[in-house]
Amino acid sequence: MCRSIKTLRNTEIPATDEEIRAAALQYVRKVSGYRKPSKVNAEAFERAVEEVTEATRRMLGGLKPAK
Repeated sequence: MCRSIKTLRNTEIPATDEEIRAAALQYVRKVSGYRKPSKVNAEAFERAVEEVTEATRRMLGGLKPAK
């Protein structure tokens, strides 16, 4: 989907908060079509970034290593 989003799942070195947010930002940019939203859309854009960041953090925390 978006080639600039890197894989964050790593059992040896966990993803940092900055890496998780950067991936969420890239995702929202790709889906919305905005690199930087207009003032009227900024709140919705930022809210989406925060929600995707939290969802990603929860998902990474819930993944179990392969056996």
